Amino acid sequence: MNQLLSEYSFYYLFLGALLAAGYAWLLYRKNETKPWTKTTNYSLAALRFSLILLLCFLLLNPFVRQIANEYEKPVVVFAIDNSQSVALTADSLKVRQTLTKLEALASNLRTQGFEPIFQDFATLQPDLQAIKFNHLLSPLTDLLQGIGQNYENRNLASIVLLSDGIYNQGNSPLYTNYKTPIYTVGIGDSIPQKDVLLKAVYHNELAYLGNKFPITTEVYQAGFGGQTAEVTLKQNEQIIERKILAFKDKQSFQRLDFLPLATQKGMQHYTIEVQSLAGEFTTKNNIRHLYIDILDGKQKILLLAAAPHPDIKAIRSAVEKKDNYSLDVLIPNISPEGSYKPNEKYDLVIMHNIPNQQGFGNKEFQEYTAKKIPIWYIVGTETNLSALNKQVDFLKINSRGMQYDKVMPLFNSNFNKFSYEESKKAKLKKYPPATTFFATYQLGATAEVILYQQVGNVPTQNPLLLVSDNQGTKTGVLTAEGIWQWRVQEFTQDESQEAFDELVLKTVQYLASKDDKRKFRMKPSMREDNNGGVTFEAETYNDIYENIYGQKIELVITNEKKVATNYNFVNTDANFKYRINGLAQGVYQFRASTTLNGKTETSQGEFTVTEQQTEALSTLADFDLLRQLAKQSGGIFANYQNLEPLQAALQAQKPVSLIHSSETIKEILHIKWLFFVLILFLAVEWFVRKFSGAY
Repeated sequence: MNQLLSEYSFYYLFLGALLAAGYAWLLYRKNETKPWTKTTNYSLAALRFSLILLLCFLLLNPFVRQIANEYEKPVVVFAIDNSQSVALTADSLKVRQTLTKLEALASNLRTQGFEPIFQDFATLQPDLQAIKFNHLLSPLTDLLQGIGQNYENRNLASIVLLSDGIYNQGNSPLYTNYKTPIYTVGIGDSIPQKDVLLKAVYHNELAYLGNKFPITTEVYQAGFGGQTAEVTLKQNEQIIERKILAFKDKQSFQRLDFLPLATQKGMQHYTIEVQSLAGEFTTKNNIRHLYIDILDGKQKILLLAAAPHPDIKAIRSAVEKKDNYSLDVLIPNISPEGSYKPNEKYDLVIMHNIPNQQGFGNKEFQEYTAKKIPIWYIVGTETNLSALNKQVDFLKINSRGMQYDKVMPLFNSNFNKFSYEESKKAKLKKYPPATTFFATYQLGATAEVILYQQVGNVPTQNPLLLVSDNQGTKTGVLTAEGIWQWRVQEFTQDESQEAFDELVLKTVQYLASKDDKRKFRMKPSMREDNNGGVTFEAETYNDIYENIYGQKIELVITNEKKVATNYNFVNTDANFKYRINGLAQGVYQFRASTTLNGKTETSQGEFTVTEQQTEALSTLADFDLLRQLAKQSGGIFANYQNLEPLQAALQAQKPVSLIHSSETIKEILHIKWLFFVLILFLAVEWFVRKFSGAY
């Protein structure tokens, strides 16, 4: 649709017409001396009138508004649940017949003025007869929300969902509000099948060599009441434990606990398998694979104290929460609490009130400081500050006699060596005061303050807890004692010691951790379920540990059968990750090498590839969910065996096209051909006058 508009009123054209007529009359009024005929005179007057009128019209700055309408047909999206559970719960021939019926329904809708579109979990407009129903998960909510987002502000009339109602990823589809009616087609068997399955398996990601560790499995059965089944735990295909389950009821849910001994270090492959029984619906869910990292030893920590103190118990309780720490306690001249081993190699020594004014523990102090191992000093009223100042180069405590102060912890917001939740920082503010020397403090360049001292409501810049890393040797200092009260206070208020324990554990973890000084590192993703793949991340450094790129990396991967496969790639700034797909389930060893400054650098380790039978854990079609989904969204539910109600409901819809209008404005002054029209009027008039013998 086109509209002719103007910046000024078109009524001004009447004045323009009078002006053009007057000018034409003055120029071509009746005159017997004109050398042309009367008809020619009228024609010349008409040309001059048209020229002047056109110029007056252009002076009004006219423009044309063009409105274009585009009609969008209403879209009906057929969403296909192409997960493995559909193939397990429905007859394949009936599934294909249902897809054929949906294609015919889509064709009918197209003739009515709709635009049908098919979509599954991974593909838009798939070939329906080529769908293999092999998707490893059923994210129904993601599928429906994705359709809503893709067709937002478009003419989406309705969604037809073909599914068994089973979802195992994301939230339930019922918890989402949909703006479009969803018509659901239930496919599969909603009658419980005879089956025995491992519903879930719980285990730790790691265990320690020589220790026993728990594995718990949940076994569900339906239809095998009165029978028994054997459940076996295997390590590398060797049975290490077996148990017999008795199924008393028609349906039951039972838990089994295994407690195997870790006898081999490294990544170990365990399997739990429940015996297959005659008449089972499927046996794919009878076995689960576990991969547990067996570590050879724990990090060893020594807590060296000058005398018994409640702080020792508080620190010990926090540290022993983690299985990867082994804590020994030594109080010289007193029977040691725990099993202290003088020749043990410790990863961290915690010294409480040592170096000591009375000399208690000073022998051990000299012994461990000479070994250049990480030390965490806890300063108390019996600490020899002079000896401590000589040993610690990043902190000097200058006390004012034997005067003490009461201080509370205040977390340093600029500290970034480890993370600490805001909720836990808030708990620190409620802790009771600890005892410290009334002193001045001098910090070295390497000092990193974790906690500042707060006196009453007044924050200070005096350190309460700080750490330092000097050329790879880490040291920590807590400048106060009496922190046991913090743990007690937190439990009194919240019945928990999470904030205190995490602060102690993260400080211990930071001090005891060893920096990785290798110039070449390869880090695989430890587990990538279902897709048979692993991603390696390569890191290469120069002598000052800056990232460098462009190195050729050779990678050798060896499977459990000792079969090696070679790969190579070049790491770049944009592509420092290398992806390998198609690996079978199992434990793999890898060895990577590259050349840096003429020297061969290597990195090695292991990773696992696991396969989860997620889709086989639930084989009962959930038609109730599909009915509720259709009702909530304004659609209807239909069984795949009878699609007539669905067809009638969809065909009863009136296709209403969505009109998209666009408007463009074009000024007539910018039309080039008008210039040539004006020139033409003038040229014709001039030519006729000259041809007739006039000027």
